[in-house]
Amino acid sequence: MRPLQISPETAIKLAKALNVPLEQLMHMPQHILIQKMVELEKKKEASE
Repeated sequence: MRPLQISPETAIKLAKALNVPLEQLMHMPQHILIQKMVELEKKKEASE
């Protein structure tokens, strides 16, 4: 599996937002990353 095709700035922001190490984020399967981003968005909406 190849690393995600995202910019370094985006990778750093996502790693901080998802609270995962940058290396783990870059090798995370794309479908799992999308699932985690959806969960993060739901938490954000619930807190507002």
